[in-house]
Amino acid sequence: MFLLLLKSFLRSRIAVAGIVIVLLAGITGIFIGQQHIRKQQEAIALTEHFQQEHIQRNAQFFDKELGLLLYYLRFSLVNKLHPLNALSIGQRDVNSSIQSLTIRNLEGQKYDTDLFNPSNVLTGNLDMGFVLIYLLPLLIIAFTYSLLSEEKEDGTWRLVATQSKRPVNVLIRKLFVRMITVLMVFAVLLLLATFILSLPVDKLYLAVICLAFIYMLCWFGISFWVISLQRSSSTNAVILLSIWILLTVVLPGVANNFITSRYPVPESMATVVQQREGYHEKWDMEKQPTVDRFYAHYPQFSKYPLPDKQFSWLWYYAMQQMGDDEAAVQVKQLQEKLRLREQSSEYIGYFIPTLHTQQQLNSLAGAGLANQLQFMDSTARFHERMRLYFYPKIFEEAKVKSVDWDMFKVEYFSEEKRVSWGGLLLPLLLVTLVFSVTGWMNFNKRMTAFA
Repeated sequence: MFLLLLKSFLRSRIAVAGIVIVLLAGITGIFIGQQHIRKQQEAIALTEHFQQEHIQRNAQFFDKELGLLLYYLRFSLVNKLHPLNALSIGQRDVNSSIQSLTIRNLEGQKYDTDLFNPSNVLTGNLDMGFVLIYLLPLLIIAFTYSLLSEEKEDGTWRLVATQSKRPVNVLIRKLFVRMITVLMVFAVLLLLATFILSLPVDKLYLAVICLAFIYMLCWFGISFWVISLQRSSSTNAVILLSIWILLTVVLPGVANNFITSRYPVPESMATVVQQREGYHEKWDMEKQPTVDRFYAHYPQFSKYPLPDKQFSWLWYYAMQQMGDDEAAVQVKQLQEKLRLREQSSEYIGYFIPTLHTQQQLNSLAGAGLANQLQFMDSTARFHERMRLYFYPKIFEEAKVKSVDWDMFKVEYFSEEKRVSWGGLLLPLLLVTLVFSVTGWMNFNKRMTAFA
């Protein structure tokens, strides 16, 4: 019975065309993800190569004063890529995965990134995540909207109803055939992605499979509920497409607007202004108050007195530090609001399947806001460590050649990944259960209408 239903379904040219289009889109998404990963890996490889070259070259040109040399030297921290990032690019295409910093003020460097075409950023990437979240639901809608209504409109449903004790079982078998077909389409794409992108088969990989499977089940549950209303094919199509627009465009847009309004971040501009003023105004002020504030921040450096001369590196780096210190309040407020945005988005996503799936996929791939915030925290710790290492050498006027420059390699930040299976799957399972049970109850109430 199942094979007959499957053969009958696959005879439809529209069904085959839909499968081919999604497969082509998925394969395109795989290669776009591969291109993204290669671009990131090439940038990291170049950073590893040029950091040593950059340090050695500058150490030759500025070999008299360590403070002057460190004005120019940059040390790099890399946000490690997970291969799953090829499936869901997320924010990794706009947030730099490489931070190359001097030991000067941090806030003036932390958010430096590449220039992007805003039109390309607006449209986003056709990665596997896009295919899963946006295109596969459309394929499910195309396969299921006329599942019952077509039988009724062709006049064959009465015959089915009279030959079966529970006609709804026939409907479920037909729905199951379409479910298996869609799952096979995704399985083929995932298998191709696994080999092409060399994805590691680990708990994160398993989490992606489970998330995608439950997400597709969720859309089949929605379709089953719409079918249970027993409307015409055109009405079903309109309802399902309206739900798709609501879940993929309208509700995420409303959620984003609410979150940005609820947690505005004027501190982002205030941080830049405060940091720049905190540094630049010190040129026109007395040196000793600036250095005294530096000593208050780093009591261990109070043993280095301010030299009695027009310019000193102690005073200069104290000015740089004051730029960060005077922007510290705004920085803390900005980080707190960004974390609140991330938390609020996660909570709202529990009620919007598309938003939840996108967030969880980005999280598993290390491509979301949470990962970027952790990387920024790690950047601040990395920068502070470089400062604390070099400050004493600068203040003691150590020789440039006394530093072992070969020890400064590119460092890496790796997010610790933990899979919360309840938070990952439970919201989608509840939505699937609600729509499936409601649809089943609708069919039981209208069982007499099948006859």
